[in-house]
Amino acid sequence: MDFLLGVDGGGTGCRAAIATASGEIVGRGKSGPANIRTDLTGARDNIVAAARQAAAAAGLDPGVIDRLRAILGLAGANVGDYGRQLENILPFAKSRVVSDALIALEGAVGDGGDGAIAIVGTGTAYLIRRGGVEHPLGGWGFQVGDQGAGSRVGREALEEALLAYDRVRPASPLSDAILASFGNDPNAIVEFSLGAKPGDFGNFAPKVLEYAAKGDVIAGEILARAVAAIEASLSALGVDQDTPLSLLGGLSQFYAENLSEPFRTLIRRPRTDALGGAVSMAVRTFGIME
Repeated sequence: MDFLLGVDGGGTGCRAAIATASGEIVGRGKSGPANIRTDLTGARDNIVAAARQAAAAAGLDPGVIDRLRAILGLAGANVGDYGRQLENILPFAKSRVVSDALIALEGAVGDGGDGAIAIVGTGTAYLIRRGGVEHPLGGWGFQVGDQGAGSRVGREALEEALLAYDRVRPASPLSDAILASFGNDPNAIVEFSLGAKPGDFGNFAPKVLEYAAKGDVIAGEILARAVAAIEASLSALGVDQDTPLSLLGGLSQFYAENLSEPFRTLIRRPRTDALGGAVSMAVRTFGIME
């Protein structure tokens, strides 16, 4: 029997699902980050590791990896030729790399349906489709984009900790906790930042959410800026009552609860998640190709 592979990869982790030609998922796996713009080789290794886990979970021979036909929706695939580079070094029989936003939209509304998605996790990406026409927004990466993403929220927490250390602004329990996690040594924060990847910064986002829930002033200000950034992007995307909006990613629940009322009323539950979208796209894509 021939099998298909769907992959959903971002800055924090990678998920894979092996399915039959009809789309029935028979095994799942997960591994580390798979942002191909940030770390192409590392992403390739994590994708293969997740696929092998999925094969093992399905009770399949490890050799099935070489026969898989795969759709991979990955962060970073919307920029440059990183997707093509990855396709050339993957071990699968057939590979097609698309953006993580595209598989998320597929999962949310199905093939060809109108709708919009916002991925709000380690990074951010947006995609809207009306009348079969797709328009992406954002997804430019941590260095020059990803406003409101976990990576940016975490980085701001480190920045605020240093500002509090220098007494540029009053300290708060959050800034104290961040500094304490680095041994109360501001130099350690600087050294960390020099080699940190987006997912490393994103690891501090849950702490910001935790302290904001306790009324921390700095945490609240960071998240208020993040909410404003997400709403600005949704406005630019042009979402409205005729275009259902699905939020996906690790921060989706937070934003679903904290966006202003005009945006909250547009949010709809996706039909399935991005990984399901990748599997669905694999069934359609490779069914047509054969």
